[in-house]
Amino acid sequence: MGGVRSQPGPGWSRRGLSRRDFLRYGGAGLAGATLLGACSSAEREAYTGHIGPAFSGSETVSKNTVVFTFGPDTSGNLVKMIDKFNKTNGKGITVSYREMPADSGQYFDKLRTEFQAGTGTVDVMGGDVIWPTQLAANGWIADLSDLFTDELQAEYLDAPIQANTYKGKIYGVPWFTDAGMLYYRKDLLQKAGKQPPETWDEVISISREIVGNGDAGYGLTFQGAEYEGGVCNGLEYIWNAGGDVLDPQDLSKVVIESDAATSGLELERRLVAEGTAPLSTVVYKEQEAHTAFLGGDYVFCRNWPYMYGLAADPALSSIKPGQVGISPIPVQESADQSFSALGGWNFFISETSTKKEEAWEFVKFMSQDSTQISFAINASLLPTKKKIYEMKDVLKKQPAVELAKEVTQNSRPRPVHPFYSDMSLVMAEGFNENLKGEASPGGTVTELADELERITNIGESVFNVGG
Repeated sequence: MGGVRSQPGPGWSRRGLSRRDFLRYGGAGLAGATLLGACSSAEREAYTGHIGPAFSGSETVSKNTVVFTFGPDTSGNLVKMIDKFNKTNGKGITVSYREMPADSGQYFDKLRTEFQAGTGTVDVMGGDVIWPTQLAANGWIADLSDLFTDELQAEYLDAPIQANTYKGKIYGVPWFTDAGMLYYRKDLLQKAGKQPPETWDEVISISREIVGNGDAGYGLTFQGAEYEGGVCNGLEYIWNAGGDVLDPQDLSKVVIESDAATSGLELERRLVAEGTAPLSTVVYKEQEAHTAFLGGDYVFCRNWPYMYGLAADPALSSIKPGQVGISPIPVQESADQSFSALGGWNFFISETSTKKEEAWEFVKFMSQDSTQISFAINASLLPTKKKIYEMKDVLKKQPAVELAKEVTQNSRPRPVHPFYSDMSLVMAEGFNENLKGEASPGGTVTELADELERITNIGESVFNVGG
């Protein structure tokens, strides 16, 4: 969140399962100007000076060298952590950082090509939250259940653990997380005597009042374009109306054709049709949405945590951080709880690695409390361990972590399925057609149900997907 598409956020378009685009700009930038990984800056510089020349993948690797892959590191914190591990692990292990393309789709395709050809030398991967199921179903990443025990998993937020679980086994260790949230103009709501909205009806009514008073041009901006970010938004409208796409207890069962899902898409369409959000929303991605909101002409914006940090930069924002509030995604009156689409990145160990023990030592180091705290403070990456959201020192140095606490705890993964890439393509098209008024909400869920059932039937026959 077919082919390569623009992403949620400037850059990071994806192909297939790997194109969850918001990670280019979203998970990496709560309140910092130096961003890494998910949804970070569109232009990310490559760092190649930490362990000799950059590792290309074709070199002979020594027996004590663990090859780690990830996109470019702009903040420099990743490189510092790798260097620290190399100097302090005490076991003679050296991690070589193989920089992969900033475009996550190209990154995934490169890994897939190597796995299929049996030529890969990678040991540990920094991977997108929507990769685990496809990688695991193909036997490309190792089952970590014996190492990443239930006791260790209990330290983490529930949604990232769920996203890394396939057929009852855990295949990834959560690195940093991300979640959709509602931004609002605190100053405008205070002037109007309003509290942050909990329902979409409140968003609509507050927007009408503030826009009617001439204090804003539009009520809401969000990501409605035909790409992975549009899928994340569409799913949130469905979830927050009480609907779903697949049965969580039986991944082969499609449940999107429901009154709740239809109601969710009706609401999304209504927001544009009735003018709460502008017609241009149908082509908006993260960059367009945050530019519009930070330009000062909107009351609300659905976006990822990174946007909070942009308000601190006068070159990017005409409003100040103190004028910006964050709250959970609103719900429809019939829904009991707010849900946000889950984003984030994880550590995977290659099934073909001959250095799994050494690779696990590196993953443990990168997952320990002090390392997660360093990434939260120095690279603005939302931690995946619950306890860090309670650490006063971290919250003081990185206040946006506290703002995101409630939202991340209520995040949920997109459909966990080895054929999610195909599902994402049809959902992106269907949600966008609905938003543009080219298809009715009821017709959209019916057509999506047919398409998704076709995909799950293939998945059932190939991977025995189900309960």
